[in-house]
Amino acid sequence: MSTMRAWAVQTPGPIDTQPLVLTERALPAPGLGEVRLHVVACGVCRTDLHLAEGDLAPRRPLVVPGHEVVGVVDELGEGTSKLRVGDRVGAAWLAHTCGTCRFCLAEKENLCLDPTFTGWDIDGGYATYVVVREDYIYRLPEGFDDAAVAPLLCAGIIGFRALRRTELPKGGRLGIYGFGGSAHLTAQIAIAEGARVHVMTRSPESRELALALGAASVGDTDDAPPGSLDGAILFAPVGEIVPTALRALDRGGILAVAGIYLTDIPALNYEHHLFQERTLRSVTANTRHDGAEFLGIAAKIGIRSTVHRYPFDEADHALSDLAHEKFSGAAVLVDFDS
Repeated sequence: MSTMRAWAVQTPGPIDTQPLVLTERALPAPGLGEVRLHVVACGVCRTDLHLAEGDLAPRRPLVVPGHEVVGVVDELGEGTSKLRVGDRVGAAWLAHTCGTCRFCLAEKENLCLDPTFTGWDIDGGYATYVVVREDYIYRLPEGFDDAAVAPLLCAGIIGFRALRRTELPKGGRLGIYGFGGSAHLTAQIAIAEGARVHVMTRSPESRELALALGAASVGDTDDAPPGSLDGAILFAPVGEIVPTALRALDRGGILAVAGIYLTDIPALNYEHHLFQERTLRSVTANTRHDGAEFLGIAAKIGIRSTVHRYPFDEADHALSDLAHEKFSGAAVLVDFDS
């Protein structure tokens, strides 16, 4: 029987306790409406870190993380019609929705009552092969190599949805708190659309990257931007930043929290943080329309992914470096067949 290699979450805990283990398991076969991908690159997302450390409880034993999957179709299941063997495609966080609940019927599938997520409910891309549903796959834009396009599939898509959730006016002032894999892509979209972007992050390397990408100003997470903000996005999973970001908003400004996990938010003062119609919003997953729209814009503006490549055999090292903020931009697993 054919086998494959896969990293799995064995015992969730601090990343330095090595919660990931490299396993060998049977090669999965695609079912009805599914295709199998031979994985060539997979982004390393902070959500993977939350899963490994137990901030997100694994939905199944020994689940394989990874939801920024770039692969080549190598086997088609019954009932597939859109893809061919050899197509290069991407699989993302949203793996399946019910299609029948009130949210799906209202074109809000990100709020589906019975969703399935890649690398949480089903095995993801920290493996040499992965099975995904054909109708949740993305065609990838030309002009991006495998490693560069991987972070677009979650970091890019969720950042794009967070940007739209701020309802930023044309030419508006956007604050970004935390500047990692998602933020550095979102900033480029905002700048291309005419926004003035102010980045607050504790990492000197990330501040340098933000300026290189066109940010109007940079500072530490506790610093006030040079003027009031029309909108802001919190990428850092740190609830203590929420009052700071709300205080920086102009009247009517919106703060969107982009992460799936956030530490506790301190008590808010109504007058200082919310009055004058300041708004705090969460961001939950994405729709497939979000993904398709974002990938089209990314190709149009020639978005640049700052990536740090790690061999597949060093996935645990990549997650550790993410936890300890050893790089700016995004990490991507490559060399799956070495």
